[in-house]
Amino acid sequence: MSIVDDAKQVAQGLMMGAMQKLVPLAPDSWIPGGKPDPLIARKHGLIGTPVSRLDGALKVTGAAAFAAEYRFEHMTYAALVYATIARGRVAAIDSAAAEAAPGVVLVMTHLNAPRMKNMPVFGSSPNAVGPHNLPVLQDDRIHWNGQPVACVLAETQEQADHAASLLNVSYDAEPSTTTVAGAVANGTEQAMFFGQPLRNDVGDAEALLAKAPVKVDQTYRTPRHNHNPIEPHAATIAWVDGGLVIHDASQMVSQQAESIGAVFGLAADKVRLTSPYVGGGFGSKGLWDHQVIGAAAAKLAGRPVRITLSREGVYRTVGGRTLTEQRVAIGAQADGTFDAIVHTGMSVMTPHNNMPEPFILGTRCTYAARSFALKVEVARMNMLANTFMRAPGEAVGTFALEVAVDELAVELGIDPVELRLLNEPEKDPLSGVPFSSRHIVTAWRQGAERFGWAGRDPRAGVRREGEWLIGTGCATGTYPYYRMPGAEARITLTRDGDAVRAQVDVAAAEMGMGTSTTTAIVAAERLGLPIEQVEVGYGDSAIPGAIMAGGSQQTAAIGAAVIGAHNALVADLLKLAGNDSPLAGLSADEVGSIDGGLASRTDPSRRESYASILSRAQRGAVSVTKAGSMPLELMHWSMHSHSAIFCEVRVNAVTGELRVSRLLGSFDCGRILNPRTAASQFRGGMIMGLGMALMEETQFDERNGRIMNPSLAEYHLPVHMDVPEIDVLWTDIPDPHTPMGAHGIGEIGITGVAAAVANAVWHATGKRVRELPITLDKLL
Repeated sequence: MSIVDDAKQVAQGLMMGAMQKLVPLAPDSWIPGGKPDPLIARKHGLIGTPVSRLDGALKVTGAAAFAAEYRFEHMTYAALVYATIARGRVAAIDSAAAEAAPGVVLVMTHLNAPRMKNMPVFGSSPNAVGPHNLPVLQDDRIHWNGQPVACVLAETQEQADHAASLLNVSYDAEPSTTTVAGAVANGTEQAMFFGQPLRNDVGDAEALLAKAPVKVDQTYRTPRHNHNPIEPHAATIAWVDGGLVIHDASQMVSQQAESIGAVFGLAADKVRLTSPYVGGGFGSKGLWDHQVIGAAAAKLAGRPVRITLSREGVYRTVGGRTLTEQRVAIGAQADGTFDAIVHTGMSVMTPHNNMPEPFILGTRCTYAARSFALKVEVARMNMLANTFMRAPGEAVGTFALEVAVDELAVELGIDPVELRLLNEPEKDPLSGVPFSSRHIVTAWRQGAERFGWAGRDPRAGVRREGEWLIGTGCATGTYPYYRMPGAEARITLTRDGDAVRAQVDVAAAEMGMGTSTTTAIVAAERLGLPIEQVEVGYGDSAIPGAIMAGGSQQTAAIGAAVIGAHNALVADLLKLAGNDSPLAGLSADEVGSIDGGLASRTDPSRRESYASILSRAQRGAVSVTKAGSMPLELMHWSMHSHSAIFCEVRVNAVTGELRVSRLLGSFDCGRILNPRTAASQFRGGMIMGLGMALMEETQFDERNGRIMNPSLAEYHLPVHMDVPEIDVLWTDIPDPHTPMGAHGIGEIGITGVAAAVANAVWHATGKRVRELPITLDKLL
């Protein structure tokens, strides 16, 4: 990281700290969400009913064009060559054979690449999403094993791949840090996250821990994880009239367009990035080296470029989740109340970006205790930059915390569910602000009843069927409610005779989670129109605003922006309606949308249809664009999604084979907008949690910093035979302080699953596994 980038993050942290002190003191009425969203009270519309994904038919029929399916005239195809050392220089490149290969258009290296600026690194400005602050093909320096060092363009992908294999690159290696022990020996530092230190101290936790009559104090480890979306990263790129057109797989469309524009010195209106369909993201579908290299190659060749990463290419250039080593110590009284929670440890990251694994985030708000000591430190290694991965921090931090709670329950002789409920906080344990909505106790009770927890024998290793030892375990999970600033919505009403259609445009991303469908549901409800009369535009940087599909916040960001745009639309329609309308004299606050028009909230007989208003005003359409409010509610209330996970496992006493036979998730996530897509999101997250628990692990060669299992043949993921029937249920209790009463659900499903599996393994076998994944060697 540069000194400038560090200074910006420190300044942002100071500003955030000041806001966090002032905003909680404001009256509720001053805060977004201080007055409940009217849609919360609407119980008989589309919200809460199962709606099939509007893009589903396009995807199953092949009509949805993904990033690598766009075509330009005279298009070329790219293949990358990756460095094989962790640190040093490119000594020489012999490209003669590659350049002479059939179909080759050019070979681009640092010697002939166009001059470019460094990517604006994530966190250095509101829309900066670069993964690192390094030059891309601008010099001979190597910073990690797998860094792209050359790009070959050819007439076909096969020709490009063949020519790339002919490139001969030699290196001058330099001393590097590729071992965890070496990184720690070089010194650790306080981890920062969004400009603030990952550290919290309440009371003297170590002293209270020492005095506690019952305690656990253990170390838990989680490995590196790699991203494996079903659609590998790809982009189709062309320079058109001095501007850049990119069809990409992106979950941060507007931000990515602005960031890549900065690399080439382009104004915002000179970059058009579209991404209507994305085959999975989970935090990985952002700006990486390949889009910059593809754009540079297209500029150098004067022809469009399609650049698609192989699965190995994803492992070499796209970051994932970094490893952690965590100490969790909990001290309690004999009655089970917590005196102290200590959650500290380290993760590793690179010298050229700032992305620690913030594993203490969930511990900040899950349990009440008299004292806390929470801290994340980082050591630096020469490796691929880390990035966000589904539930960053919470996924791995919850594993450590929830296994420790289970161990404490055994020491105390208290049921694990009851111990968790016994330590439920009445307000945020660290900040002291009230919870906006917290019904995790209801989720626990409902989940325990559905799972049949009451009949569980607390003793380990006593339940058996033939060779199979059977055990059950549980864990809680939490993930923050986020709503990032910058979201805008454009609503356009168009009249065709007596009919009206609405177009709602948001600069959002659809990765298969049903965002476009949920947006259509919410917009239809807010406008008082059938969903068939609402179209949603998204995935295009030409749409105003910036919405990131990350942090489970996109639905809230879109919802707040649509609220703002709808309010502005109502105000404009009232002006158009004039004094001859039944609505004359009413303010925008006194009017709502219903049955294809506007009506008084207190006297529904005073109404006029949209078509009538536009017709009398001699207008064919009306359009408004408005930003959502600033997300000050995040500082005024403590806001989270919650889960209670129950698991049953079977462990073969002879072979050590582990099978998960039952899995249930009970969730408290506010109001569920679309049960059909929500259930899919919950189950998808839980399956990802199974992978984390049982098999996912990036094999990193500490001799040279190279990832050794860069394929789905060697990096194991859950398949159908690994996944049992997954049961999901939810409280469906709206949060009165969020748009539509909803919380994010994309990341809560993964949190708690690995811990529930590990706790069930202990109950089945009596063996406590504190390091993921839970493989045969840990059970035999």
